[in-house]
Amino acid sequence: MAGVELLLPKEYGYVVLVLVLYGLVNVWMSLQVGKARRKYKVLYPIMYATAADTKDYNLFNCVQRGHQNSLEMMPTFFLLTVLGGIRHPLVSASLGLFYTFTRIFYFKGYSTGEPKNRLSIGKYNFIAMFGLMVCTISLGVHLLRA
Repeated sequence: MAGVELLLPKEYGYVVLVLVLYGLVNVWMSLQVGKARRKYKVLYPIMYATAADTKDYNLFNCVQRGHQNSLEMMPTFFLLTVLGGIRHPLVSASLGLFYTFTRIFYFKGYSTGEPKNRLSIGKYNFIAMFGLMVCTISLGVHLLRA
């Protein structure tokens, strides 16, 4: 492991921990989808319910969609956090933590059955994502100038 410590700053450990935290949040979201499946009686392999599946199809779909959207954003979030964290580990870890908490609010708001509720605090996740893009661009520019 001596090579890794020479390449990455010590503070990169915060980046790693934030990504693990987001992974745990993702597991929590998936458990919420499982609870919603049991509550609204939506069986596998149905991904999104219809009125024919359950009268509460919209409530289930909002829980499912909140998790699905988080999964759709996860690769970009991980990539930007990993790369941006190489040059700016503390900023990237802080932005990643902020992103993670806003995604919890996004999911909880969506899960109410009223999709617009996802945006109360959840909309601020895009600020974190933009900041992570800036950190990653900074890394790219730095590498090109080195």
